[in-house]
Amino acid sequence: MIKDFKSIYGLHLSQFIEMKRVLGFKYKTGTVILAQIDRLAAEKEEVSLGITKEFAEIWGKKRSNESDFYQYTRINLLAQFSSYLCDLGIQSYIPKLPRFPQNTFIPYIYSQKEVDAIFKASDELRPSSIHMNSCVNCIPALLRLLYSTGLRISEALALKTEDVNLEENYLRVKDCKNGKQRIIPISDSLASVCKDYVRYRDMLPLGRTKSGYFFVKLDGGKFSHQAVRVWFRKCLYNAGIPNMGRLQGPRIHDLRHTFAVTSLATMAESGIDLYASLPILSNYLGHQSLGATNHYVRLTANMYPELIKDVNTVCLDVFPKFKNYEAD
Repeated sequence: MIKDFKSIYGLHLSQFIEMKRVLGFKYKTGTVILAQIDRLAAEKEEVSLGITKEFAEIWGKKRSNESDFYQYTRINLLAQFSSYLCDLGIQSYIPKLPRFPQNTFIPYIYSQKEVDAIFKASDELRPSSIHMNSCVNCIPALLRLLYSTGLRISEALALKTEDVNLEENYLRVKDCKNGKQRIIPISDSLASVCKDYVRYRDMLPLGRTKSGYFFVKLDGGKFSHQAVRVWFRKCLYNAGIPNMGRLQGPRIHDLRHTFAVTSLATMAESGIDLYASLPILSNYLGHQSLGATNHYVRLTANMYPELIKDVNTVCLDVFPKFKNYEAD
């Protein structure tokens, strides 16, 4: 049993989580939320097994500053756990799910002019003082890699040196969101940028020996997402790209969205059928479903209507609207 579980449901929560992981789910967020259910049960001093209607109603109340989607996720997980208990013969109340919250997130898509300005700003970055904990030396190559491959920032920072083949021009992505490994081909120009970075990186006294990661700080260690985001905001500022407000971007993850949209536009311009291009892009991005990738078809249709004007509009809705569109 997970040691932090203290309520009467502790053993069953642990077994439920283990079942999910055996089925192939990482279940990190689910574990966090189930731990909250455990704490509530402990606070209410539940002494008999079986989720009650009263407990479910208390659990389902909207919290201060909580998004509709997170509330929905919490209620859904309690419903799943209650159903699991029922399957074990433990009578439990299964709460009715609220209407799935409408997703209004729209990614920021950089123009080619903005991308060029960001790259120029990254090349001109200079630290205010020299310290070995800085990652400024990586930023120009890292941003170009994110834009050219559509990798998630977590995937790029998790790359080890042996995962980056600059002779045959491909990346081996291991630590991705959905737990899958995939091979990503890269262009000659990106490989050239990475070779330049490696040449300077390997001149650092600790560059190759401390962590083994491809992108490293001056001391050879791995750096955090937050450190990259700080430098990226500085690039945006120096490039004259204004912040659109809370949750509206632009963000570093929007380089991934920009890659997806421009890739679809390029394939459409080349005459590749969208039915053929969607599976290719979906696999490249590491999506679990074509529905996730299909969202980019809508964005591409809005931004480049002249490229896909001849495509039957039914094609834009081949897959149902993906409600949990990835924002991170």
